[in-house]
Amino acid sequence: MAAPLAQRLRAGEVLVSGWSTLTDPVLAETVARQGFDCVILDMQHGMHDIRSVGQCISALALAGKPGIVRIPLGDNASASRALDLGAQAVIAPMINSLADARAFVAAVKYPPVGQRSWGPNRAMALSGKTPQTQLQTNDAETLAIVMIETDRALAALTEILAVPGIDGVFVGPSDLSVSLSAGARIAPGDANLDGALAAIATAATAAGKFACIYSGTGQRARHHLSLGYRLIAVGADTTYVAAGASELLAAIRES
Repeated sequence: MAAPLAQRLRAGEVLVSGWSTLTDPVLAETVARQGFDCVILDMQHGMHDIRSVGQCISALALAGKPGIVRIPLGDNASASRALDLGAQAVIAPMINSLADARAFVAAVKYPPVGQRSWGPNRAMALSGKTPQTQLQTNDAETLAIVMIETDRALAALTEILAVPGIDGVFVGPSDLSVSLSAGARIAPGDANLDGALAAIATAATAAGKFACIYSGTGQRARHHLSLGYRLIAVGADTTYVAAGASELLAAIRES
C-alpha cells in the first residue's frame, strides 16, 4: 500500500483519482491498477451501497491504492461506516452552510474534534494497527472533504473552511454551473466558472486545506491543475470501458 492519502497531499503531491460508479470489486481493482493514485467510490450518483463500498475498499487495498467514498446526500451515518470499512477519505455532497459542515465533522472525527462512534474493525484489519494507534492516528490520516457546488456554499466558504476537522473541499463543476446560472444551464466546462473555481482553490489553500475537483476529461484536469487543484478525479469506470471498447473497434475497422 502506498503512503496514506493525507500524507501524500500534505507533502504537496498532485494526485489523480479514478471514479467508480459500478459495484463490482474486480472492476474497481482494475481501475486502481491503471495508474490512478486512488479511486473514489460514488454512493451519491453511482450504484454503490455500503456493502459494495466495503468490498471495493478491500479490492483497492489489494491493488495497493486508497479508497475515497462519496456518501449520499445528507447521509453522515454512511460517512462513519465508510471510514470503519477502511476508506481514507469521505466526500460529503452539498455542504452549503456552517451547520452542514459541523454535522459532517461530528460524524467522521473522534472526540474532541467530532463525535464519531468507535468501531473501525475492518479499517484496522486492513491497516494492521492496534486500537490505540488507530484512535491516535485516525483524525490526521482520514480526510473529511466537503463539496462546494452551490451559490450558498460559495457564500459560506470562509466559514466552512474554518471548521476544525474539515480537511478539504471538492468542487462539482456541473452542480456549480447549474446553481450559479439559477438552473438555466449545465456547463461544467464553461469559462465563466473559472473565477469561482480559482477563488475556491485559493481560499482552500490559504486556509491550509486541500482543493479537489472532478474533471470530465484529461484536458479539463490540466486546466483545473492550473487553477490550483491538487486532487483531481477524472472520468468514470463507465467512460473508461466505453473508451477502451471504442478504441479497439476503431482499430479493427481501420484495418
